[in-house]
Amino acid sequence: MAQVQIEEIVDHLSTEMRKALEEAVRSVAPTAQFDSTALFKAFRKAVGRKCNTWEHVPDFYVKN
Repeated sequence: MAQVQIEEIVDHLSTEMRKALEEAVRSVAPTAQFDSTALFKAFRKAVGRKCNTWEHVPDFYVKN
């Protein structure tokens, strides 16, 4: 199994992930008022708390 630094991946894709997170929240709660940057920061912190620094992923999810 490969290992990835999940927080680094989230940081690397932060622009795309922030937009995806905003879209997801709007689809579930269309009238919700929130700051997408603050929401992403909270998400990033939660990832750091819930995931290990290095996470094991199946090799077929990683391409060199």
